[in-house]
Amino acid sequence: MPRANTTHLLDQLDEVKNKFAPNVARRIERLLNQIERKDFSDTDSLVRYHEILLFLRAYPHNASIVRLTEKELRGFSRRVASLRDREIDVALLEHPEVSGIAGTSVTDTFGFYIVRRLLQTRPSQVALDWEWFEDENRLAETWPRFMPLLEEDAMVEANVPYREWLRAARGNRPELAWLIERFDELPRDEKERAELFDSQKLYVRWKPGFNSTRTGMRLTRRNLFYHHGPLIQRREIDLRKELEQPPPYLQRLSLDEGEKAADMAREASTIRYRELYGFTHADPKYVYHAELGRGVELFLMGVPAEKRLPLRAVHSAMIYKNSVPIGYFEGLSLFERMESGFNLYYTFRDGETAWLYARTLNVMRHFTGVTTFALDPYQIGYENEEGIASGAFWFYRKLGFRPTRRDVLALVQKEEQKLAARSGYRTSARTLRKLAESPMVFELDQEQAGDWDRFQVRKIGFRAQRQKITKLLSRIMRAKSAPEETTYLELMRRDLRLRYEIIRLGSSTDYTD
Repeated sequence: MPRANTTHLLDQLDEVKNKFAPNVARRIERLLNQIERKDFSDTDSLVRYHEILLFLRAYPHNASIVRLTEKELRGFSRRVASLRDREIDVALLEHPEVSGIAGTSVTDTFGFYIVRRLLQTRPSQVALDWEWFEDENRLAETWPRFMPLLEEDAMVEANVPYREWLRAARGNRPELAWLIERFDELPRDEKERAELFDSQKLYVRWKPGFNSTRTGMRLTRRNLFYHHGPLIQRREIDLRKELEQPPPYLQRLSLDEGEKAADMAREASTIRYRELYGFTHADPKYVYHAELGRGVELFLMGVPAEKRLPLRAVHSAMIYKNSVPIGYFEGLSLFERMESGFNLYYTFRDGETAWLYARTLNVMRHFTGVTTFALDPYQIGYENEEGIASGAFWFYRKLGFRPTRRDVLALVQKEEQKLAARSGYRTSARTLRKLAESPMVFELDQEQAGDWDRFQVRKIGFRAQRQKITKLLSRIMRAKSAPEETTYLELMRRDLRLRYEIIRLGSSTDYTD
């Protein structure tokens, strides 16, 4: 069948995927049945179909559409294999923007902790990828630590056959597993071993099983939420009211359940070439589950004491819609302020983004006690063209965030006047880049408004290089020793003098006084 016909069907399906008027479900079912019989002859159309199917699976109209989408998604590895059989280049399917489709793999210099965990949970799926390897000098500095006489070759010879050395040393053990075991045995602490492994820049290929791919990753959920009416729009969300609503019930999971939730979050990130600190080092003893409504579940996790940051508390959350992972949240908190990072995967941005964000902030606000949410400029488009293209600045501005820089706020007000006066006016990409230069903030407590406007935690670090602030840091470390970092935040908020001093140190541009 000509590509144009398939493209036309995809256009129709894309147009109605988030429409929930009467008879739309039947139209979607007919389109799915038609596309099911088509062959795809290019990767772009196949990726497009994959993302539409995932959206429909997360935002289903009825059980029939769930069955149809799952059937099609389960056959996706065959579609990928069919392209390979016809000698169509499928390398683009491993690009970070679309990676994780069933039947493909991901290859990167994944960190020590991620590689070690994959070897523990998915040993047959991971291996070294020598085709990507670039710098043998790194191996000459490290491998002699656990390969006797390698120095005799590596220090004076050219073209050292490192893979043959590895083959001789590992015996019957898989290459990567043997290497990780040797690094784990080095007489250093874990952090140093991890840094040494990461310095090797060894490329690791992970070919995940279906349940670890974007195509097939699912929570176990008995009851799905079917959409029978319009999706919740951003204009319907009052963020202040949402944050003041009672939170959903948070259930602390068992150790085994917490480990499973953390592993799924790690895999969902790794398959997308991301390593989120809070997932990589999640503490399985402190993982919480919440039902946010409308088929949305959130798994919230902290990090163990030995992995905590010196100042900020780390909390991360994986978000699922009808059992499909759709995004994540990272919160870095100090006193009542949280730097918030929210990433809804591109596949699902035609859904209820503002409502999801508001519900997630509600959980974080009540769990940690914070009242101020701050956004790093990158989150809104600074040196981040994806953020510019998605209109991230106006998404947050229309929810009530304000720029902390006065010059940027003045520019915002001019743009808002133009938007109100000119029908069809759109802020240019050039102006959006200027608007993204400033951090943004949302404050529930107006009595503390502006307190954190000029704060950056790195300013305290700059000052610590030149000044002794030992007493200050020792007070913080005592509070950090609590079993859960929410206790740390509560203790910090009680110390008003410490709060004042931290804000002062983090807001000054003079690091020497």
